[in-house]
Amino acid sequence: MDDLSFDFVVVGSGTGMLAALAAAEAGLSVLIVEKSRYFGGSTALSGGGFWVPGNALLREAGVSDDTERAGEYLRNVTAGETPESRWGTHLRHGPAAVDVLRRRTPLKFQWMQGYADYFPELPGGSATGRAMEPKPFDVRRLGADRARLRPPALAAPFPMPVSGRTYKWLNLVARHPRGIVTGARLLGLGLGGLAVRREYAAGGSALAAGLFAGVRAARIPVWFETPLKHLVIEDGRVTGVVVNKNGQELTVRASRGVLLSAGGFDRNRALRHEHQSEQLDTEWSLGNPENTGDILPIAQAAGADLAFMNEAWWFPAVPAPGPMPAPLLAERSLPGQIIVNQQGRRFMNEAVNYMTAGQILIQQQLPVWMVFDQRYRNRYVFGGGIFPRQPLPAAWYDAGIAAKAGSLADLAKQLGLTELPATVERFNVQAAAGRDDDFHRGDSAYDRYYGDPTIKPNPCLGPIDQGPFYAVKVVPGDLGTCGGIRADGLGRALRADGSVIEGLYATGNAAGNAFGRVYPGPGATIGQGLTFGYAAANHAAGRLAA
Repeated sequence: MDDLSFDFVVVGSGTGMLAALAAAEAGLSVLIVEKSRYFGGSTALSGGGFWVPGNALLREAGVSDDTERAGEYLRNVTAGETPESRWGTHLRHGPAAVDVLRRRTPLKFQWMQGYADYFPELPGGSATGRAMEPKPFDVRRLGADRARLRPPALAAPFPMPVSGRTYKWLNLVARHPRGIVTGARLLGLGLGGLAVRREYAAGGSALAAGLFAGVRAARIPVWFETPLKHLVIEDGRVTGVVVNKNGQELTVRASRGVLLSAGGFDRNRALRHEHQSEQLDTEWSLGNPENTGDILPIAQAAGADLAFMNEAWWFPAVPAPGPMPAPLLAERSLPGQIIVNQQGRRFMNEAVNYMTAGQILIQQQLPVWMVFDQRYRNRYVFGGGIFPRQPLPAAWYDAGIAAKAGSLADLAKQLGLTELPATVERFNVQAAAGRDDDFHRGDSAYDRYYGDPTIKPNPCLGPIDQGPFYAVKVVPGDLGTCGGIRADGLGRALRADGSVIEGLYATGNAAGNAFGRVYPGPGATIGQGLTFGYAAANHAAGRLAA
């Protein structure tokens, strides 16, 4: 084939790289086109974990689970929002996708033990967890391509490859010996690696780097700074793409199909206001800054329907000045804080999984406030990088997103939170009893995962009574949108009448969430990207039948 003719074209270089590897393994010639100068997309900015029940890595880690239980869980979680023919693919073909990841990349993996499913109390749910993640990976193995790895929005203060498994304990560095040991070990790995000319990355950076290493080893061409402009359609079938490469429009043939895996519309203000909420600010997103939803109108022009456009992988955050908001993950499970509305009343279980939390937040009049005391500030890491006892940034106070007062009454007066003192008084009584009667914080195994194990009987509950007192604004940030092209169980794009657009596939955040409006467990975003990329590639290769 010539340079402008391939069997399979993948648009986007996040989890779409797994689809490219699967297609190449199936004997197809493959091209990846990427509109930015970097590879990795939102995958590189993610935690890097993947939720794929029943895969061989879990079995080797000693996890006892079966497909039937996972299916029961997904049936309950999705609650009919998506058909079993869609989410069932994740159970049927997800393990094979993970096998490709193992075979075709240099990555090694570890079980995220104890990181529960996000609804572990539902039938089929797991309190011990079904998520895996890459071990720290030396990104200097990429050679000159190291410069192509999408950089994190915020540079870490120390060279520490923090994985999902170690993040939990680093948050407790001032509370638990394991936090100190974990921090020292990771700092040693980071600094020690640099001393021997290695640069260890963890999380999404490791996953993206490993995938790209596999792509290079498979000799799959990647065209950077090459945005998609149009799809080529012949007799109702997608047979190629028109891209802009080096300022020139080129038509590239794709005889077996085109996979759209170019992320969501995180940064498209107009679409987000139209489909989600006019309160949203695209600066609150933690996703890829280049995810502007360009491919959605291109897919629609080919007849594609859209699904779940009002949803995102919501993630509560502080709207901090700078390139990214400050994420709130463990912070919401730890004792000594609450989230209140503009009247000063609690309205949620603060520790609930982040997607559900965001769905609750977006229904409120924004902003809302997280309130905590000096004890909380002395004990825990905050906002992804403010260490215990370290003051909140002055820029936060200057921007009006943080407030501080010597008493709860003064804090309430300063912010107009008239019911805050009464709310805290009630919460403190419940914290002393170890039971949140109002919103059941700490009842779920998921809540307790990020709690403080030194606090008994409920690791998520503690009083707010040691001044000074603080409040920070909280908004529904996100890890990316999860609405997009409607697709079937093989990742094939669908028209509004349910018919298949032959030759067109959509996966990852470019597609409507395979799980409807929910996030089943840690890494379900990456997990479904891997699974449906594998399914699409193997269908295009004739290895999977409809």
